[in-house]
Amino acid sequence: MRSDSQSYDRRTVLTTLSGIGVGSIVFRRALAADVESKQSVSAEMIQQAEWVAGISLSEEDRAATAGAVERQRRGIEAMRAVAVPYEVAPAIAFRPAPGDPGTAVRGTARPIESAAGQRPQDQQDLAFLPVSELAALVRTRQVSSLELTRMYLDRLHEHNQQLHCVVSFTEELALRQARQADREIAAGRYRGPLHGIPWGAKDLIAYPGYHTTWGAPPFREQELKTKATVARRLEVAGAVLAAKLSLGALAMGDRWFGGKTRNPWDLTQGSSGSSAGSAAATAAGLIGFTLGSETLGSIVSPCRRCGTSGLRPTFGRVSRYGCMPLAWSMDKIGPICRSIEDCALVFDAIYGSDGLDETVVDRPFHWPPSRDLRTLRVGYVENGTPNADRRDLTVLRELGVELVPIELPRRFPVSAMTVILDAEAATVFDELTRQGVTEGLNRWPSIWRAARYVPAVEYLRANRLRSMLLKEMNQVLEQVDVYVGGDDLVITNLTGHPSAVLPDGFTVRDGVRRPYSITFTGKLYGEVDLLAVAHAYQQATGHHLERPKLSALREEPNPEKSE
Repeated sequence: MRSDSQSYDRRTVLTTLSGIGVGSIVFRRALAADVESKQSVSAEMIQQAEWVAGISLSEEDRAATAGAVERQRRGIEAMRAVAVPYEVAPAIAFRPAPGDPGTAVRGTARPIESAAGQRPQDQQDLAFLPVSELAALVRTRQVSSLELTRMYLDRLHEHNQQLHCVVSFTEELALRQARQADREIAAGRYRGPLHGIPWGAKDLIAYPGYHTTWGAPPFREQELKTKATVARRLEVAGAVLAAKLSLGALAMGDRWFGGKTRNPWDLTQGSSGSSAGSAAATAAGLIGFTLGSETLGSIVSPCRRCGTSGLRPTFGRVSRYGCMPLAWSMDKIGPICRSIEDCALVFDAIYGSDGLDETVVDRPFHWPPSRDLRTLRVGYVENGTPNADRRDLTVLRELGVELVPIELPRRFPVSAMTVILDAEAATVFDELTRQGVTEGLNRWPSIWRAARYVPAVEYLRANRLRSMLLKEMNQVLEQVDVYVGGDDLVITNLTGHPSAVLPDGFTVRDGVRRPYSITFTGKLYGEVDLLAVAHAYQQATGHHLERPKLSALREEPNPEKSE
């Protein structure tokens, strides 16, 4: 092999070959104009690239491979000449339960306690009520949807300067929808627990007439004509869209073109990502409920940081039609709320197939859960703390569930397997890479450039390992209905298992009180049992009733203080 000082240095070779598929499925490097030249592939270039492909060829084989790769290069140039809209998915789909057509039978959902309490006298108390209680007040007309909507819009405007959580206010739409909800309820046409409740959409959810920016400078003026399925279904449920909420640029972190979205409990912290605005606005009592999305932690992580309750549903439970794609085989849409029961009510409105997202499988869901909690087997992962000292196990034991020790699969290099996400994301945003667009995109450009050198063979190998991991995870969950704990964020995002996250207490450091959380994981399509256990745990502990001090929201974050 020639040294880097010889006629073809390693970078030149790889940059050329990254565009033609030699051991490569997608790119991760922004290619300059000279890189996109019509340079023919030579045997010498193939030799320089053999270390990427993990092979060693004879001179004869290199010459033959060079000819084949040159033909591939020309074919790829022809494919690049065809414009591919962002919403177009590849002609393959991941299903965590392959061959299972599901069922179109649909359950029903209603709040466990449907009797209306008395309306709070203090407006802030009203703002922080969970949806289950707001719904009863709206249904009995103790509070109107229009009043709620104006209150939440005022709160969003008031605190957005500190939290940086709103991308677009949908005020005109919200007031119109609220008035319609009030007319329908007055006429006896009550649609259910979300009727008249204001909500916020992570700004990768498209709604006609408003920008859908994906949090990134290249798309800040983007206006899509599509109405996302989840937005349409919430409209059918009578919910009121009040704002498009921030996400880290292209669903990474909490930094977007409008700044860094802040944690309402501690303004020196970001709210984590990428459903940053959804978690921050919910935690601060600025909206009734929100929707977020997760590919690798983007619901769970901001819920942990901000002390909100969230549901990451089973992959293929909720349609992603009209939502920004990041990784077709990993993206999921789910609710972020102030209580687990709220998550159940919102999930009921948005789940199920729509004929537009082929990964979605229909399975029934009902709430309240009908199964006796004491019949559930809850697994737990050892964490080094004696079981007698674990507060989570003490609470679960008092709830009457059967506790079962489990071990999660350990033999898979799951962090390495996230190359699946990198490769798919690099494919979605390939045009940005080839155009050299990097400003305001967080760490994505470097990830995409590197992903261009991921061999197709290795991308598929990662997916084969994923199939093996999925099989072993299902074997673990044959022992239990739900489990608690475990370092499983990467595992379960690869396998598609659902998780529920909820606040589980607070720490105090340097005089600042911050929430911490607990996570439960369920069987594929097992949201009923998952939410039943999480709800019971939440009712027993009550940490979701805590709220950040509103006075803190009016203070500017101190840039001197570390995050």
